[in-house]
Amino acid sequence: MSKMFLDPKQPLHTCKQKSCTDCQVPGAITCHFSLKQLLHFLSIGLPPFIVGFLGLHHGLYEWKVLAIWLGIIIAFFGFIEIRVMCSHCPHYAEPSLKNLKCWANYGAPKIWKYRPGPMSKIETIVFVTCMAIVFLYPSPFLFLAKQWSFFVIHLLTVISFFATLRSCLCNQCINFACTFNAVPEKERDKFFKENPTVAKAWGKK
Repeated sequence: MSKMFLDPKQPLHTCKQKSCTDCQVPGAITCHFSLKQLLHFLSIGLPPFIVGFLGLHHGLYEWKVLAIWLGIIIAFFGFIEIRVMCSHCPHYAEPSLKNLKCWANYGAPKIWKYRPGPMSKIETIVFVTCMAIVFLYPSPFLFLAKQWSFFVIHLLTVISFFATLRSCLCNQCINFACTFNAVPEKERDKFFKENPTVAKAWGKK
């Protein structure tokens, strides 16, 4: 398991501490990820894609429709999201990692430079727009094909995904730059205190 994720006893590269023993951050913010979190994310993240695929297939759409969606998914999660959102995360700063080992984008390549601090307005617009396209792509096709059951179920899985994501995972995520991050300001300040380079990038003393 240690090969799948970072050593939970070893502080992040951005952290000033030499040991995680007396750290005040764990519990409130997740610095080290686990298989349980990854499985939790997959359990809520995969249904929208499974239902969408089945709905498009059931609607007898040409393979090109599914191929385009697959291309969009790969482009977003493999390249675009890594650039506009993931590259701002302290986890991304780990020099030992060639691929991300977090629950949100496990296995994605680190092809961009680490850029601490918040996302720009353009990055935020690109991120939110692409997320909407990726998750809602099947909806208009299902609607036009009058696949009402798949249409409703797909929308429900998308809503459930984002609601559960924000309330159960985003509220402990160390990537404060992400649009969906829900970590309270008080807990963020604790993290900034232990990670001065990150704090500086955010304009925190």
